[in-house]
Amino acid sequence: MADRPCPCGLPEAYGACCGRFHAGAAAAPTAERLMRSRYCAFVRLDAGYLLRTWHPRTRPERVDLDPGTRWTGLEILETAGGSAFHSTGTVAFRASYRGGSLHERSCFERVDGAWVYVDGEFPQ
Repeated sequence: MADRPCPCGLPEAYGACCGRFHAGAAAAPTAERLMRSRYCAFVRLDAGYLLRTWHPRTRPERVDLDPGTRWTGLEILETAGGSAFHSTGTVAFRASYRGGSLHERSCFERVDGAWVYVDGEFPQ
């Protein structure tokens, strides 16, 4: 699986892309990369990674993932902040699945130097 294309849409293999973040070998360097790795975690049903990368202030007790959902693609629409020089950032994206899509503007913050997901807005 590590040599297959990464579901996040970047041209790298999963192991060299989001797989290293999921395995804890590295932390996502930007808010966008964290967002991509979280999308990939939804694809791979990795609830543990989603919880680990959720801000402690807004993290739910658990995440229930639907194994019947077939994610088919990710499109980054806009980013603001979220680089090595920022403490916050936003990423607007569209995640497609069989039968529909999800559009969200996600907010991220750094906690102890690592990017974490805070919450999201669902634009109309």
